[in-house]
Amino acid sequence: MTDTGLRPRAYDLIVFDWDGTLYDSTALIVGCIQAACADLGLPVPPRESAAYVIGLGLHDALAHVAPTLSPERVPELGLRYRHHYFARQHELSLFQGVLPMLQTLKARNHWLAVATGKSRVGLDEALAHVELQGVFDGSRTADETVSKPHPRMLLELMREFGAEPERTLMIGDTTHDLQLALNAGAHSVAVSYGAHEPAAFGEFPTRFVAHSTPELHDWLSRHA
Repeated sequence: MTDTGLRPRAYDLIVFDWDGTLYDSTALIVGCIQAACADLGLPVPPRESAAYVIGLGLHDALAHVAPTLSPERVPELGLRYRHHYFARQHELSLFQGVLPMLQTLKARNHWLAVATGKSRVGLDEALAHVELQGVFDGSRTADETVSKPHPRMLLELMREFGAEPERTLMIGDTTHDLQLALNAGAHSVAVSYGAHEPAAFGEFPTRFVAHSTPELHDWLSRHA
């Protein structure tokens, strides 16, 4: 790839988590998890517990927040979650500043990708909702590979684009994202405005912790 900027790129492939990193969906996901548990008469998890599982595949996430639920009933809980989420997903939007950030990265000819715990249908619907079809060069969802923090989805993206681990940057709002990067041998950047408390990021060798999308944009412009 030819870089249009004067400064050499540090990373060929930049991979974003979706929910809580690019998409302002944390509060809605938490509320839908809580409502789904209430529908089945289960203990309603506190905000911290419901937010912790964001980024995992839906089955793994719901099994974690409802440990007393029998495995065969987890799909039933998933149906209730989807009912609540689909009823309100039209309220969601990108974090302010995401579009110019992505435009800057595209202008520098980085490969851009998404690695998410959403399903393929869910990611495609979200991309269509915010009119980002065609912006990302690739993506992996939890239902077509292995859920985070297993490294497979990131390894598959690196293989797809021929990117070496040291030339790959994973950006996310949860420890699942940071562990994913670590497991795949890639670098990582964390954002503090999503699902996980930034105090938990300290145990990971992140390059940077961004406290807003403009701050992330600025760091990527100077260091990516």
